[in-house]
Amino acid sequence: MEHRHIFITVADGTRLAAQLWLPDVQPAPVALEALPYRMDDLTSSYVGEYERLCQEGGLVVCRLDIRGTGSSSGIATDEYTAAELDDICQVIAWLAEQDWSNGRVGMYGTSWSGFNSLQVACLRPPALHAIAPIYASDDRYLDDVHYMGGAVKALDLIDWPLYMVACNALPPVPQVFGEGWREEWAKRIDGVEPWLLRWFEEQTDGPYWRHGSVRPDYARIRCATMIVAGWADGYTNIALRGFEALRCPKRVILGPWGHQSTATARPGPHIDLVPELIRWFRRWLADEENGVDAEPPIAVFARRSTRPAPDLALVNGEWRSESTWPAERLMEHVLKPEGEGLETIHVRGDVGRAAWISCAGSGPWGLPSDQRFDDALSLTYDWDLSEADLDVMGHPRVKLTVTSPVPVAYLSVRLCDVFPDGVSALAGRAILNLTHRNGHTVPVALEPGVPTPVEIELEATSWIFEEGHRVRLALSGADWPNTWPPPSGAPLQVERGSVELVLPVLSGPPPLPAPTLPPTTGKDTHAPSKEVEQPPTVWVIEEDQLAHETRAVTSYGSIYEAPFGARCEERYEGTVGVSLDDPARAWARAKTVYRITWPEADVRTEARLDMHSDAEAYHVVIDLVVEEVTPVPGVEPFRREQRFERSFPRHLA
Repeated sequence: MEHRHIFITVADGTRLAAQLWLPDVQPAPVALEALPYRMDDLTSSYVGEYERLCQEGGLVVCRLDIRGTGSSSGIATDEYTAAELDDICQVIAWLAEQDWSNGRVGMYGTSWSGFNSLQVACLRPPALHAIAPIYASDDRYLDDVHYMGGAVKALDLIDWPLYMVACNALPPVPQVFGEGWREEWAKRIDGVEPWLLRWFEEQTDGPYWRHGSVRPDYARIRCATMIVAGWADGYTNIALRGFEALRCPKRVILGPWGHQSTATARPGPHIDLVPELIRWFRRWLADEENGVDAEPPIAVFARRSTRPAPDLALVNGEWRSESTWPAERLMEHVLKPEGEGLETIHVRGDVGRAAWISCAGSGPWGLPSDQRFDDALSLTYDWDLSEADLDVMGHPRVKLTVTSPVPVAYLSVRLCDVFPDGVSALAGRAILNLTHRNGHTVPVALEPGVPTPVEIELEATSWIFEEGHRVRLALSGADWPNTWPPPSGAPLQVERGSVELVLPVLSGPPPLPAPTLPPTTGKDTHAPSKEVEQPPTVWVIEEDQLAHETRAVTSYGSIYEAPFGARCEERYEGTVGVSLDDPARAWARAKTVYRITWPEADVRTEARLDMHSDAEAYHVVIDLVVEEVTPVPGVEPFRREQRFERSFPRHLA
């Protein structure tokens, strides 16, 4: 195996930094991962995965810093820009033309690189023959870190959207970029504003969010597509609906995992994904008859009643194979409460704390805990399971008629598994800004006092409710801190007789043998090989009795060594809060700090967020400080300070 650092120059003159891992046997198929997360320092630990793909799979592997990030030149003006996707298409063409390439390229990757794999596949560059998006989404508006059901994501604001401000302000690696790295650094900082500001301008679905979203036009993808997803991840919905809609060679591996490696993510059980990536790419990039396209195309883990814990190691359940989706044995099971009459949802801004964030990963972004606290503050309906298990898989739906005294209100829906001793486990969830009840493009205000029929689709789930348990439907007016609270605490009225819980249920035993998947190595292929220093991780819910406030507090970080003599420090901390007197009064405050010390320079970036809301607007302040911590003799110290301050009217939100 040979390892190289290279630059690829695209048509407009932008130099893109890349690394190559070349197998001994050439020409070979190529696997490409394109990311903004700085391959030479912040994510240099990903090398273990690239080496395995090259050595075990005989693949050429290319890791690319997208323009304006890492050691690539240019400006990173937003996520998944047209320029980024065009760059990748040009890189694919370049890779296909090299002597060590067999002319066929695949794309893959987790999260961002899963997103752009899907997006580039829609553009159909001739040399792209297969993709393997991992923990990625087909819908940037509904299933990403920005909005959920027409409500602003809250807890996400103090993490990824802010840390990209600090990350994008870091300079190129001096030894990689070479002469002019300081000038390039200045261009990055002076040439772009935080992406978060644009996202607040786009509060409804439309052309901005459809760019980069595969949904609904999946037919644009013609190359072989293997989707990897996890039930505890925020990007689960693509797995089943994507499989149904795609018209290309396709496969789905849908496990229990959160937004981390399939080998180590909580909860398990775990698998080693690398051999499956190799099989997929060898089949479609090298015409290797390895049987991957002859097996049932869906491998799915069916979760079973499990007591909840925010750091749950293993969830009960079983692996299954399915030949198609929707499965022929899938049927609707409708549950309705007995009786009639009006019932009240008392809207409180901090309901949802036990459900936590909708995209679990490593702490402090953990898994749901016992739902009884939130259930007690919600309108609940229970149904006994006295005769048999209930095997749910797919998208549950809730139908009801709701009356609001105000034009803007939210409705949060949680599907829970209640154990005989009262423990309540989260099995499914959704939130809907009710002004989006007819779609997410043009919100329509509720007519105060007028009963309004509503149907809400929950996120895709799998859960086997065991005999002797209860199915619980919990309705509330907020899903905090996962999403921003509503602009009013006015109570909602629900017509009991209108409530229907429609569950997609699999009947009978699985018709196919369980899939055989590689057992975990017990090691995350993205994990550093050297020791990492980690300060304590904080995940705390605070109740301020005198201020009538609830706050969620998080912090985490790490210190580690990286190539080119680098020492890297990362620190993330933030708080989101809400008033119990008025949910319109909510806030988010956070800070992200990066410091990288090379032999040539010692640099530090700090991004701070101070955001609050009232009933009319979101008020956002972002501060960025960029500096050289240790001056270089004979060189003027580099320092920049920027403030971005903006208010955004709440558009029926």
